[in-house]
Amino acid sequence: MVTGVCFPKGFAAAGIAAGLKASGGKDLALVVNEGILPAAAAVFTSNRVEAEPVKFSRAQMRNGVVTHVLLNSGNANACTGEQGRKDVEACVNELSLAAGVDQAKIVVCSTGVIGEYLDTAAITRAIPALVSGLEVSGATSAASAIMTTDTVPKEVQIEVDGWRVGGMAKGAGMLAPALATMLCVITTDAVIDNEALDSALRHAVQVSFNRLDTDGCMSTNDTVIVLASGESGITPDEATFATALEQACTKLAKMLRDDAEGAEHFVDITVSGASSEVAAVEVARAVSRSNLMKTAIFGNDPNWGRILSQIGTVPSWVAPF
Repeated sequence: MVTGVCFPKGFAAAGIAAGLKASGGKDLALVVNEGILPAAAAVFTSNRVEAEPVKFSRAQMRNGVVTHVLLNSGNANACTGEQGRKDVEACVNELSLAAGVDQAKIVVCSTGVIGEYLDTAAITRAIPALVSGLEVSGATSAASAIMTTDTVPKEVQIEVDGWRVGGMAKGAGMLAPALATMLCVITTDAVIDNEALDSALRHAVQVSFNRLDTDGCMSTNDTVIVLASGESGITPDEATFATALEQACTKLAKMLRDDAEGAEHFVDITVSGASSEVAAVEVARAVSRSNLMKTAIFGNDPNWGRILSQIGTVPSWVAPF
């Protein structure tokens, strides 16, 4: 069945076990844009402690031409210094050789334990099999391979007037703005240029993943990448495309929320009468971060005083009232 990142035309994916996880589960994924339009955009963590794959991929995105996204779970390759950088480069070099693709068109994402060196040998050994396993029905395998403490793979697919958007994401712990401590790959077969793609992605992330919060902890590896193949032959207007991308991101964000580690309650916070969107977001964020508010919800105690007291912690220059 064609789902997730392979739902739009022009994409293939694969997910296999490379031996990074003690459980023996799938831990290495690849998403490839095989279409006529290698457009791409991405946003990354705002954490000042960046994982090595984030540093590498941020630099790669400057040319806006990406066709291959290599992802691993089980190891974050964060706080690993020069060796971590070399490990990323080794994986990229092997993928370049196995897939016959220019290294400049490859980005890398990692998720897992921080502070441990990546088992590069295991990844490079597995890459040829990963490449040979690429197929249009491989989306769910890829989504499964990026899971860490997730209990289910997370995929989305949307169709609008003959063109499509698909995606996959992982994240169950360390969920907090900005982003929402997760990896996400989104695909589309719409014809769209890099500038419009980047603008739509930044807006979509801002109103979806950046408003998700469970534990207040920000990751070192957050990455959201969108690839456009152009294979539908349809050029939607920018507003229509932005709406579809926002819908995809919102659906994935809610899947992350619903699978959050230890979560028993799911709360949507709506702020009315705020002086600005920024003010509304800051008020909502203050309430969501309140431990007293969380204990009230956990205990099924409608203690509205805790909500009001938390709203009062937001500076008046941010949210005047």
